[in-house]
Amino acid sequence: MSVPFPGEPAPWFVGKTSSNDTFHFSSVAGRYIALLFAPSSAAPDARAAWSRIAAARALFNDVRASCFGVTLDPEDERLARVADDAPGLRWFYDSDRAIAKLYGMATDDDVGRGGWLLLDPTLRVMAGGGLEQVGSMLDYLGKLPPTNQHAGVATSPPVLVVPRVFEPQLCSDLVDYYRRTGGHASGFMQEVNGMTVLAHGASHKRRADCLIEDRDLREACRIRIVRRLAPAIANAFQFKATRMERYLVSCYGPEGHFRAHRDNTTKGTAHRRFAVTLNLNAGEYDGGGLRFPEFSGEVMHAPTGGAIVFSCSLLHEATRVTRGERFAFLPFLYDEEGARIREANREFVAETDADLGDDT
Repeated sequence: MSVPFPGEPAPWFVGKTSSNDTFHFSSVAGRYIALLFAPSSAAPDARAAWSRIAAARALFNDVRASCFGVTLDPEDERLARVADDAPGLRWFYDSDRAIAKLYGMATDDDVGRGGWLLLDPTLRVMAGGGLEQVGSMLDYLGKLPPTNQHAGVATSPPVLVVPRVFEPQLCSDLVDYYRRTGGHASGFMQEVNGMTVLAHGASHKRRADCLIEDRDLREACRIRIVRRLAPAIANAFQFKATRMERYLVSCYGPEGHFRAHRDNTTKGTAHRRFAVTLNLNAGEYDGGGLRFPEFSGEVMHAPTGGAIVFSCSLLHEATRVTRGERFAFLPFLYDEEGARIREANREFVAETDADLGDDT
């Protein structure tokens, strides 16, 4: 591939760093990103460029900006010549040239070329240059506005807020059902060696889930999604939802959260089209909103019985609950094409739980 030009999206990939064997590059959206490509960190021009970046590391705090080096030299990993230095500075080990090829940085002789790219918070290219021009990149980055003003105008996430999907009594019934039956620790799905597997980690996600097994309660939820929510989605997104995955009530207790993620990045979740967050007890907790860092720092809340609907491709996070307990009904919606994808990918799913579900 060729090097992406300004205005073009930067390719997503999963790479290895010293602290994460499966680092999803798509998860870093929401801040300015500097990418530095080096055939080897030991090369004089690469050392000089990284020295300038390290000297300006105050620019890279993982909030406003981060910098990632990409080295093609296997000795950099074997000898630990470069490693993650959080916050802000990290290296991808790219000895198989996969990332370099994706970005047009692999030469015909497979040695690779040096250079840099600067990406905006939506991971679109803003500028690029050679290693000898890193100083210009740092000057440019230092003059950029706050991330929520990078477009020059205020931007809002492309989400739909639909009130009055569930009436208060149904919301109360769902919370009561959770309290009677209890919840279990909720995990998240990862791709490991081509398989979708369940992982847990309180630093990434702290939530408890309860699958609804009561038929009457499930049917009450289904009817309201079909009659009240699906038409609004069709009107806003021209998408006809015909399938719903999981009848799930979730509880974010004190300190409950879910760090920034996308909902369709594994084979076991690729069929998902739209995520629904339907609040069951707004006003009974503090914190616990939805944030879409690619677009703004705004934290969104739906009213009790109301839903926030968004594409599963959007990076989003559930912010930390600071008081009380937040309850929500959290299905995924998809269509017949998604159903075919789901069926084709079942062989790649190692484990299922409430995060995958098997309800349609």
